[in-house]
Amino acid sequence: MMPTIKFTAAAMPAKGTLVVFADGDNKLGAAGNALDKSGALTKAIKAAGFKGGFGKTLDILTPRDSDLDRMIVVGLGDVKKLTEFHWLRLGGRIRASVAGNVKVAVMVELPQGEGKKSPSVGAKNCLDLGVGARLASYRFDRYKTKKRSRSKPQTLTLHAKSASAAKKLWDGQEGVSDGVMLARDLVNEPANILTPKDFAKRAMQLKKLGCAVEVLDEKAMKALKMEALLGVARGSRNPPRMAIIQWKGGASKERPVAFVGKGVTFDTGGISLKPAGGMEDMKGDMGGAAAVAGLMHALAARKAKVNAVGIIAMVENMPDGDAQRPGDIVKSMSGQTIEVLNTDAEGRLVLADALWHCNKKFKPKFMINLATLTGAILVALGNQHAGLFSNNDELSEQLSAAGLDTNEKVWRMPLTPEYDKLIDSKNADMKNIGGRYAGSITAGQFLQRFVGKTPWAHLDVAGTAMASPQTEINKSWASGFGVRLLDRLVADNYES
Repeated sequence: MMPTIKFTAAAMPAKGTLVVFADGDNKLGAAGNALDKSGALTKAIKAAGFKGGFGKTLDILTPRDSDLDRMIVVGLGDVKKLTEFHWLRLGGRIRASVAGNVKVAVMVELPQGEGKKSPSVGAKNCLDLGVGARLASYRFDRYKTKKRSRSKPQTLTLHAKSASAAKKLWDGQEGVSDGVMLARDLVNEPANILTPKDFAKRAMQLKKLGCAVEVLDEKAMKALKMEALLGVARGSRNPPRMAIIQWKGGASKERPVAFVGKGVTFDTGGISLKPAGGMEDMKGDMGGAAAVAGLMHALAARKAKVNAVGIIAMVENMPDGDAQRPGDIVKSMSGQTIEVLNTDAEGRLVLADALWHCNKKFKPKFMINLATLTGAILVALGNQHAGLFSNNDELSEQLSAAGLDTNEKVWRMPLTPEYDKLIDSKNADMKNIGGRYAGSITAGQFLQRFVGKTPWAHLDVAGTAMASPQTEINKSWASGFGVRLLDRLVADNYES
């Protein structure tokens, strides 16, 4: 259950659960020192052998004469090294430490300095604590018939001098965290529930936030000659869909920024069938589309001053008597022909038509596509970075900077003519695989053939959107990777 996050500049409460900070030298802030007039708190910390290393926690027995239910000391480590992601993580650590407590007060202050005053924590740091606590609260258990015991709703109140400014920031950023959780929900959903048609219905719900949403069905895509995308869908009884989501928060004639997501709601590999082991994870092969849906939610919820387009292309890749075969040749919407040598390299076929349609219809400032595209990117980067491929240095630098700020990190990979030759085909304009080596790069080279001269970036999120490392702010199989990254990109560089 999500906690209610509040901000106040009020003094330390007398009841409930109280959280105070200590640095790496166990120095406390004003609130901690006020509770330690007798020296009992310092003595308890010392007796426990506690050192205020980052994220460390210590439960303290409350004094007899106190009305507090519980008191927790949380370590800050070296306060000079605290970054945005540290504050998010602290929020997650606090949430984990106080789960089950109804009323929790966090004294958001740094240890006292020589002048006996606690340096105030900035509004952004205070905000990040709240966001971290909220993201850490996410659980996906809607299909459990026996629910875990639920505690009463929790109120987490952050006491800080910057409370008023933090509250103003929260009114926008709460929508961003909602976008992350929407993306997590979508990736976690089983494929028998989240079919392309159901995914499209969920995209339609963004109308409630003021987005314009159009859904193209199979007939409409045939009329647009999206044969590359439709070829992937041939083997499934669940028909494909494409949702086009628009948020118009900028000037009326301003060109939009555009985001395109691969939405393969389940990927068996088609006729080029995947091994059975681990195939269940392919319900998450729509992680790129989930991130785009979550991003559009975030932009609309915080009323971003930008025009943005989100396109999610949704198919199911199944083996069937009518399924696409290895060796088939299809004509994409662009008119370029593709020899399909491996039906398990299907995401790039879907994105080829989606990118071309986006570019042709909206003429955006840039296009960024997200896709759980290749296992090769896991071999190259593991699950700590998403692979970044781009035809534009400025856009790449902006994405890298946003990744460092949000800790949704990207690493730029090469795109060069030498790699491009690997996907040339004797029988068509190109083939959909490039051989054993450089698999993630040749996938990027393939997509680049469908973007023209528009600034473009491809994010391969196969290692980061699902089954990524657990952190203080995410205990879910699905991470929601990409929502905070791209929201920051827009906020820092493209809002009017």
